[in-house]
Amino acid sequence: QVQLVESGGGLVQPGGSLRLSCAASGIIFSRNDLTWYRQAPGKQREPVAAISRGGSTNYADSVRGRFTISRDNAKSTVYLQMNSLKPEDTAVYYCYARDYYTGIVYWGQGTQVTVSS
Repeated sequence: QVQLVESGGGLVQPGGSLRLSCAASGIIFSRNDLTWYRQAPGKQREPVAAISRGGSTNYADSVRGRFTISRDNAKSTVYLQMNSLKPEDTAVYYCYARDYYTGIVYWGQGTQVTVSS
C-alpha cells in the first residue's frame, strides 16, 4: 500500500518558519521525482518546489530564496523548509511523487499551513 504522509503544518506568524515533511512508504523512493504543491482557498493547485532523483531543485518564483526542498532517500522522506513566511503562503501543502520509470504518480493528503498574526 502506497502512502505519502505530510506533517509539520500549522499556524505561524508572518516572518516565521516551518518545516514540512513527507514520509513515503510502499514505493521505491529513490526512483521518484518529488514536488511540493500548494492550494490556497479559491485557487488552483500550484507547484512550489521540486527535487529530482539526482537532487536537482527548482522553485516557484514566489518562494525562491525563502523555501528549500531536500530529500533523504534513506528515510524515504522529502522536506520543505519554509522561512520568511508571508500571509500569501497560506495554503494546503501537498506532497507529490512521480516514478521516473513507470510514470505512476502519488499524492499525499495535504497539510495546512496558515500564516497570520
